[in-house]
Amino acid sequence: METITTQGVAIPRLGFGTFRMPGADAQPVVESALALGYRHIDTAAMYENEAAVGAAIAASGVDRSELFVTTKVWHDQLAPDTLRRAFDSSLRKLGLDHVDLYMIHWPSKEMDMGATLDALTALRDCGLTRAIGVCNFNLPMIRHAVEAIGAPIANVQLEYHPFLSQGPMLAYLRSKGIPLTAYAPLAQGRAASDPTLAALGRAHGCSAAQIAVAWLLNQPDVIVIPKAARRESQRANLEALGVRLGDDDRAAIAALPKNQRFVRPPFAPDWDAADS
Repeated sequence: METITTQGVAIPRLGFGTFRMPGADAQPVVESALALGYRHIDTAAMYENEAAVGAAIAASGVDRSELFVTTKVWHDQLAPDTLRRAFDSSLRKLGLDHVDLYMIHWPSKEMDMGATLDALTALRDCGLTRAIGVCNFNLPMIRHAVEAIGAPIANVQLEYHPFLSQGPMLAYLRSKGIPLTAYAPLAQGRAASDPTLAALGRAHGCSAAQIAVAWLLNQPDVIVIPKAARRESQRANLEALGVRLGDDDRAAIAALPKNQRFVRPPFAPDWDAADS
């Protein structure tokens, strides 16, 4: 599995997402993914499946050193003391002595960004997480975190798929050596039925969903974390690692609408905010 190294930590480029796999239902699904060869597992406190993910890791027999485990703190627990308690709870549920990446799941209008990022950095400095990152920050927030606060951001996780551009964000992150992790890479299932992606899939002998995953994997500095409950879909996403798109393929995908954002909770930041 190809990796991207950031802040001295190597992240497998294809990971396994566990959103909307609550409770014990996640354990056999994650066990299946690990048996197939996934080594990057993405969870979060909000997913309510950290204990199941931890049980799957324990049952898998895979050495901890081979795994990359990400979890996240929810946006109502970003005060430093609260964040530390949230982290301790996540670690206890996972049954691990450290995670590889700990992230802010969503920003909060009430958070003191400097204090929150300092609390994350303290977890890294004492070895409880190997790296820190943020999810769902807009570009001005990322700039502030990296340039004004100087936080050692190793990864930024955002909604990214063939129907949503992340061009300005990618350009900025690449300039800082920070990889982007694409969540909802299949646009919450919409990619699987898109006619353009399906036509490209027929040309490559694969599915529309595999084309969407491959399009992301073919881009430099992009990590992808599709979720898949069925073993066949888990295997198909792994097989997308071998799909190579040509210039005509990329042009066809570039012509798709690029303004379709499907993850829009009421607490999301202003995605159209410009740098001040």
